[in-house]
Amino acid sequence: MKLNIALLPGDGIGPEVIDQAVKVSNSIATKFNHEITWVKALVGAAAIDKFGDPYPNETHEICLKADAILFGAIGDPKYDNDPSAKVRPEQGLLKMRKDLGLFANVRPTFTFPSLLDKSPLKKEIIEGTDLVFLRELTGGIYFGKRGRLDNGNTAYDTCTYSRGEIQRIAKKGFDLAMKRSKRLCCVDKANVLESSRLWRETVQAMEKDYPEVSVSYEFVDAVAMRLVQWPKSYDVLITENLFGDILTDEASVISGSMGLMPSASVGLKTSLYEPIHGSYPQAAGKNIANPLATILSAAMMFDDAFKLKEEARLIRRVVNLSLEKSIVTEDLTNGENSYSTSEVGTWLSNAILK
Repeated sequence: MKLNIALLPGDGIGPEVIDQAVKVSNSIATKFNHEITWVKALVGAAAIDKFGDPYPNETHEICLKADAILFGAIGDPKYDNDPSAKVRPEQGLLKMRKDLGLFANVRPTFTFPSLLDKSPLKKEIIEGTDLVFLRELTGGIYFGKRGRLDNGNTAYDTCTYSRGEIQRIAKKGFDLAMKRSKRLCCVDKANVLESSRLWRETVQAMEKDYPEVSVSYEFVDAVAMRLVQWPKSYDVLITENLFGDILTDEASVISGSMGLMPSASVGLKTSLYEPIHGSYPQAAGKNIANPLATILSAAMMFDDAFKLKEEARLIRRVVNLSLEKSIVTEDLTNGENSYSTSEVGTWLSNAILK
């Protein structure tokens, strides 16, 4: 099978972890007789430095022509520490999501048997956790009207949603629930926010089309609490952009490290696969970043974008084996007997070819 994949390393540790995902993917291609064409493009601070644009047209065209996109991370301290910066790396991420129609962020949270003791939560609380957030990505407060008043002393950001935007993310939630345990939770703040009331009434109206799915409606603050008290009570959750951004980061620590969880952003055009962590600039260039989230994102890509189930299973299997054998980076060993980013990638690549 011929696979045309856009490669967006981004900033910080992005290029380092992306290199390992490419290494592993190439081993998969060799083992299963696939042909991968990687087309690299700039995004984020790297694109600003060269083009003055965090998501240039050249990158957009490469993404549109690709079968899938593998993405690293964006962000740079020189922009983070300058609130007055007019052009920022994160603008590229928002523009990419909007222009590619990536309206649904799929964020799984699961545990690894060999890492249960690494989580800040008790083993008995997290063992067996297997949930998925569907976060709406192209609406809400991140894209609403914003500005300053009163000579800059008052600021506002507007959360706006249409019924259609809610219906399309809810449909993906219902469809995913049907493939899993037929349980769906709609996360909102309908006791306070009008936009949340629209979310709730829209999802309620869709229940009749999915009579087998049991739907619950919970306020975002209650979900934030229950995620650390009883994560196994959830299966598929749908939520708006800002709530999803916060809750998925909270959920990520259940596994023991943000360096472990993959994600996908899907929608109208080419799907994008990326680790949930940021650019972690403090670790950039040190060969210490955990590449497993990016490698597992590549597994999601093989599974979802290309329907290559066996290839995805093999990647997940060797990742679990590396964890069992402690072939891991320093974030999982407290710095003792750890392996470098590239060593982990090489070990996984070789394990696939055995």
